[in-house]
Amino acid sequence: MLRQRKLADRWRAAGREIARACAAETVMSTVDPSLVAHLPLFAGLGGDQLAEVLREARSARHAKGSEIFAQGADAQSFFLLLHGHVRASKTTPSGEQIVVRYVVPGETFGLAMAIGLTRYPATATAVDDSVVLAWPTASWPRLVEKFPSLATSTLQTVGGRLQEVQTRVMEMSTQQVEQRIAHALLRLAKQSGRKVEHGIEIDFPISRQDIAQMTGTTLHTVSRTLSGWEQSGLIESGRQRIVLREPHKIFLLAERGADNDGPSR
Repeated sequence: MLRQRKLADRWRAAGREIARACAAETVMSTVDPSLVAHLPLFAGLGGDQLAEVLREARSARHAKGSEIFAQGADAQSFFLLLHGHVRASKTTPSGEQIVVRYVVPGETFGLAMAIGLTRYPATATAVDDSVVLAWPTASWPRLVEKFPSLATSTLQTVGGRLQEVQTRVMEMSTQQVEQRIAHALLRLAKQSGRKVEHGIEIDFPISRQDIAQMTGTTLHTVSRTLSGWEQSGLIESGRQRIVLREPHKIFLLAERGADNDGPSR
């Protein structure tokens, strides 16, 4: 746990350095390998190997609310998020919007080629001002042939996300909506939580509509549930801001036994 906290602190410091460069409109033609060497994608790479992999990438800044790629578009690149947050969302054939997951700094996304797809299965949108590294998808076969650890790291990432999807499917099938909302908040806090005076703040802008799209329920139900929790002192919420004041009590809500009536919306 201590090691993870030190890595998180190191990455936040690196993210601030990257953000300052972007704010100053500095062109990052290359990225300092020391800023990213500890990330899972680069596990097993030596210094010279990492520098070679990074030379294949280009950096790009995406303003808050801008689209990085669209569902169904040709998967021309894969990405590493350096700074900011990215929302992956999917539109169903009936037009319903589903938030698949949030990407935090240090994570890869747009890995269509790793699961044999030629088009992006979801849309990626910058939740706040974000900086990414992008590699051409065409370079993937050559990179993994030369550096097999890249393939290993990517498959571990994909495997972890498939497990996450399976967990969410089980929640949707077996849990009451209050449990699903609690699980969603706990996942977000674990993924991108920041310790503040009154609890743990989800460290990026998130709306009640986003939570509804994550949990397969309605905006009205999410608003009613979060308002009740706020009145009980479990959370604080504002405009696209949520603080978990009592994470343990939210955990108990998430883990309680489902009612016999089955899941509700």
